[in-house]
Amino acid sequence: MAEGQTRYSLGAMAFHWIIAIAVIWNWRIAENAEHAASREAAGAIMADHKALGITILLLTLGRLAWRLTHKVPPLPSTLANWERVLARTVHVIFYVMLIGLPIGGWLASSFYGKGIDMWGLFTWPALPVGENADTGKAIFELHGTGGSILIYLIGLHILGALKHTFFDKAGGIFRMLPFGKA
Repeated sequence: MAEGQTRYSLGAMAFHWIIAIAVIWNWRIAENAEHAASREAAGAIMADHKALGITILLLTLGRLAWRLTHKVPPLPSTLANWERVLARTVHVIFYVMLIGLPIGGWLASSFYGKGIDMWGLFTWPALPVGENADTGKAIFELHGTGGSILIYLIGLHILGALKHTFFDKAGGIFRMLPFGKA
């Protein structure tokens, strides 16, 4: 990365936006499953949720590898210390949740003795944990709560980016876009 660079790399941008869209799409899939006309319909919808969850896990691992091998731009010097701490904390929590939530969903499915159908292409194998529906149900409940927390954090992240873009005039969202004044 060039000295004084204020933008993320194109690879980081691609991972960011693809994962962001996938996470929001996956949240909507789960919401649609809750309002499905039948249990069978909900199961079919959730199959897509699970497959996209595994995809998000793989993309996040790719993004983490990218981040570890590519320098990131420094936070703007205009940020207050509390904003720096909050930004770094939220980013760490994002990584934990983007890895932990799919693994939790995979683990819960595994406790039901089921692998994850990847859109009919292949089956992602169940973890070797043995069947225990009560444990699977408990993990799915934690997974749902974690998903809700993730959506609130995304809202906080968006508000922060908008604040730093339009109120602070510090580039904000343009650090993660290939255009505009970062």
